Amino acid sequence: MKKAYFIEIKPTTQQIAKINQTIGVCRYVYNLYLAKNKELYQREKKFMSGYDFSKWLNNIHTKEHDKWIKEVSSKAVKQAIMNGDKAFNRFFKGLSKFPSYKKKKNQNVKCYFPKNNKTDWTVERHRIKIPTIGWIKLKEYGYIPKDAIVKSGTVSQQAGRYFVSVLCEVNTRKHVNKLNEGGLGIDLGIKDFAVRSDGKAHKNINKTAKLKKLEKKLQREQRSLSRKYENLKKRGEKTVAKRANINKNILRVQKLHVRLSNIRTEYVKSVVNELVKAKPMYITIEDLNVKGMMKNKHLSRSVAEQCFYMFKTWLIAKCKEYGIELRQVDRFYPSSKLCSCCGQKKVDLKLSDRIYECDCGNIMNRDLNASINLLQAKEYTIRT
Repeated sequence: MKKAYFIEIKPTTQQIAKINQTIGVCRYVYNLYLAKNKELYQREKKFMSGYDFSKWLNNIHTKEHDKWIKEVSSKAVKQAIMNGDKAFNRFFKGLSKFPSYKKKKNQNVKCYFPKNNKTDWTVERHRIKIPTIGWIKLKEYGYIPKDAIVKSGTVSQQAGRYFVSVLCEVNTRKHVNKLNEGGLGIDLGIKDFAVRSDGKAHKNINKTAKLKKLEKKLQREQRSLSRKYENLKKRGEKTVAKRANINKNILRVQKLHVRLSNIRTEYVKSVVNELVKAKPMYITIEDLNVKGMMKNKHLSRSVAEQCFYMFKTWLIAKCKEYGIELRQVDRFYPSSKLCSCCGQKKVDLKLSDRIYECDCGNIMNRDLNASINLLQAKEYTIRT
């Protein structure tokens, strides 16, 4: 089976220069492709595909203007063009918004390097060989298996650190575990990240003192960065020293964003691992309308910080690995309004009502009641 590995690398000064140059060229070519299509559509109402743009770039543009594009890997440039082509196709199908230009400070460009020779992407315990860059030390030894056959990989940058992501062909065995007879219902929320039908609740990590302290620090750094930009505009100065201070502030903001993201990601993965290690026969979740929840301006930030999509994706992969059946209930199933004892529906239940009270005498936590209803649901679809 194919498996991806994401790990930090320790490149030398020369390798950092080469990686930065490749990332810069890929970003420039991607933006040039977007600009060319905008100009072509306004003039002739036509669209240029990625293959046509690649021919125009190699045969016409680079010969007359930007010859430095040829200094980096041609496959990395080709992949940047195809990423733009894919973005346009998704826009035409109505799956995404119109493609936007890539900015240097966002650091959302990845350099693609395919395996052309047998010696490319050779993996050892402490280092990896990347095409056109050479051997680079790994930050974590032995993370990528030595017997893994690497198909391709990408190199990216985040907050002054460099990472490599490789797609490998690995011989893995499925976990053969004796599963328990019962199942598990999970109700996701904002007050608590997840409430299980067995009574256990996983807290919302965004409410902890550690995360709040980091968010306050991030606010201060963002405020400082905003003031630097405003002062630069008022004075009209474009000195190198002023820009250097702004770049330092941008790096501090990027590091805080990455740290917050890593903490949330690690917490979501730890919750999923704990659910899977309980070894239930099946796990039932609800198909949340996250897109609709994000439209609520009072809840959108809290919903985004909970990483529901990541939780669902990771849970699907782990359930498949451990042989656990993952059930998904329809989003219109009234799990919160039904009584888990008698099945009576409470129509006038408000979001502020945190305790569920039924006429049959059932009094329990609202989220726990919803998780039990999900466990007892009869209509569901099985995710694979």
